[in-house]
Amino acid sequence: MNPAVLANLVALVHFAWVMFLVLGLGAILLGIAFGWRWVRNRWFRLIHLAMIVIVVGESLAGAPCPLTVWEHRLRERAGQASFDGDFIAYWVHRLIFFQAEPWVFTVVYLAFGAAVAAAWIITPPRWRSSDG
Repeated sequence: MNPAVLANLVALVHFAWVMFLVLGLGAILLGIAFGWRWVRNRWFRLIHLAMIVIVVGESLAGAPCPLTVWEHRLRERAGQASFDGDFIAYWVHRLIFFQAEPWVFTVVYLAFGAAVAAAWIITPPRWRSSDG
């Protein structure tokens, strides 16, 4: 398959990852407020928690996101220009012209992770299959 097409697919997966985290937390918080039972689904919550743990862990380790690295390499193989830095930093800059040091994004990831953990504590998932 064409490396440019694969790079676009990786970018799409990356975007979906970010949207699942952001919209998932929004849904959890709204679910807490409105008493929606589905936001306590154990699989939804475990996947959501695991995904943010990966993001926070990479950030604390100073490791680049594998999806970003993969996309960069595919774009280079396709002869396309690539962007510098972190995926989120790039798109935040592109969408709202925001520039910040890498540590700022680490703080944001940590705060987001703390919000996910707080939601987990406030409204834990249901563990019985009849409730999931």
